[in-house]
Amino acid sequence: MTGARVAVPAGIGALVAVSLMLRTTELGIGFWIDEGLSVGIADRPLSDIPFALRQDGSPPLYYMLLHFWLGIAGRSEAGVRGLSLLFALLAIPVGFWAGKAIWGTFKAAWFAAILMAFNPFLAQYAQEARMYSMVALLIIPATACFIRAYALDTENRKPWIAGFAVSVAVALYTHNWPIFFTISAAVAWALLWILADKPRRRELLRDGLLGFGGLFVLYLPWVPTTLYQAAHTGAPWADAPALDSLLGVPGVLLGRMPQIVLLICAGAGLIALARRPLSQYARAALCLAIIAVLTPTIAWLLSQSSPAWANRYLAAALPPFLLLAAGGLAGARRLGIVGLVLVVIMWYQDAAPVEKSNVRAITHVITPSLRPGDLIISTQPETIPVLHYYLPPGLKYATLTGAQKDLGVWDWRDGVKRLDATTPEKDLKPVIDALPVGARVVLVEPITWTLNRWSAPWTALVRIRSKEWSQFLSNDPRLHVTAIQPTGFTPPRPNPVQATVMVKTG
Repeated sequence: MTGARVAVPAGIGALVAVSLMLRTTELGIGFWIDEGLSVGIADRPLSDIPFALRQDGSPPLYYMLLHFWLGIAGRSEAGVRGLSLLFALLAIPVGFWAGKAIWGTFKAAWFAAILMAFNPFLAQYAQEARMYSMVALLIIPATACFIRAYALDTENRKPWIAGFAVSVAVALYTHNWPIFFTISAAVAWALLWILADKPRRRELLRDGLLGFGGLFVLYLPWVPTTLYQAAHTGAPWADAPALDSLLGVPGVLLGRMPQIVLLICAGAGLIALARRPLSQYARAALCLAIIAVLTPTIAWLLSQSSPAWANRYLAAALPPFLLLAAGGLAGARRLGIVGLVLVVIMWYQDAAPVEKSNVRAITHVITPSLRPGDLIISTQPETIPVLHYYLPPGLKYATLTGAQKDLGVWDWRDGVKRLDATTPEKDLKPVIDALPVGARVVLVEPITWTLNRWSAPWTALVRIRSKEWSQFLSNDPRLHVTAIQPTGFTPPRPNPVQATVMVKTG
């Protein structure tokens, strides 16, 4: 026991150190649109964040934590992303705990910790200033507490029920996709209730009311805002996902080749569990499989009518996959060890996150020509926060709806309807007319090199309006082009923009 007390912290510390090395290779790459929003929302008085999020469509917890983090780590790319890195590293010891709590062995615990340490999905979002690594971290205890509270033969279930309610509620205050995790957990609970004998059914009903009812009470204060956001913000930038988006979920979370290895090796251990029907660990595996599969499936189904699908949101489904794999690998004995080694090798070689935007590079080139009072026009409104992050102070900003005052967040409320009503004569000309002679105007517009990413209601309008605004400015005899950046563009590149610098003459 004394040896374990030394070996466990030492082993976890070693895993954290290796993971830290893997997950800091791209901390300093340029911010993209969403990361600019993260800083723009968090870098304001704490009491203003909930109101700002009524416009944006997200829950508040990540931004509130980032608000305090900025005071500690600063506003550099690496400093801001350090919070996401912290959450990803914490997933390693929490994963160890969850593996032990669910499967009851140190072997499964170590497998879970190793999977958390090397998983490339976590590595990518450890280096992005968004809440996805935090969501993954919170879903780990949510999953473990659910299994211990409802699937395993636990003597004292109350702490696990409370842990489930609290961890899920905290996850719901971080991102909206844990709603789908909650629904999936409810389905797993219902199946357990159907399979249980009569005395256990009474316990499950009572415990289910406590767990799910408790998390609802905890989340209730934010429910009105969630409903308001669903009615007025949504995700108009998203298309309804195709079937291959759903079928590709394991590949996104685990990698294409590693998912095959995990299916073979972990599947062998899970098959051994399935031979003992209704044993507690067979119930645990069944529940984990249901939650892992249903979380993205429910999201995919609902996104057919109200699109809200993005691969980064799959962070809510990652922990059930990894914890299920940890149990299967542990049960597969030598085959499981071989499978784990192969997966780690493949994950270790996985590419680091790529730069998602050229905004930093563009602003670096045009900044020397700008002076206070010059005008930045972004035809993709949500780009303004990241432009404001990189450009010097004192500039004016405008977008398709006219002059923009709040530079840290874009108002998504009824965005498509508002954008549809805009015209350059009504919304752009007054802004240009108000500029003094000699002022510079910078038109920043997205490079829409592939139309399949620009077919959703919002993105299609942005693409059309960008051409209209560009044409209107080129027809204005007062404006003379002095520079265009980038000078060359080679697709594919994510979220590229082009900046046209003009000067206003008499």
